[in-house]
Amino acid sequence: MEPGARSEVNSPLRVCFVCLGNICRSPTAEGVVRKLVKEAGLFARVELDSAGLGGWHADELPDARARQVARRRGVELSHRARRFITPDLDHFDLVLAMDTQNLEDLRALCRSDADRAKVRLFRSFEAGAAADAIVPDPYMGGLDGFEQVFDLCEAAGRGLVAHLTTVLPR
Repeated sequence: MEPGARSEVNSPLRVCFVCLGNICRSPTAEGVVRKLVKEAGLFARVELDSAGLGGWHADELPDARARQVARRRGVELSHRARRFITPDLDHFDLVLAMDTQNLEDLRALCRSDADRAKVRLFRSFEAGAAADAIVPDPYMGGLDGFEQVFDLCEAAGRGLVAHLTTVLPR
């Protein structure tokens, strides 16, 4: 099955964004792509979620700085952090890592070639981005890092939505 193709014909295409703690990058990606999917008229056909590889922030809201930047740009981040678990690979059609360490950690959870085919870097959808382009972790920095994350998520999100329009039936 092509990455990003639905596992069931009448089910929505399911996408999960994954970072380390699920409070900065992956909820931002989820929120940005949710807005882009709505604007593209694909909302009913795409299910979005995000998760972290660690469970330190379970059930917390996204970082206040991520919420501040997103709110200022018209995106509401209300997701509660959760840990990515191996059975998530059965539920999602596409699992998008924010950086190469996240990608390696996700691949270590894969049990089959089918699982591995679902896992890739989020920015691999961004037009003109390097194959190994990442969304850097802004957690230890200032607000400017969160602005950069939002910008990168918008660019990769536009590419992802363009891809989704090619794999979802009209």
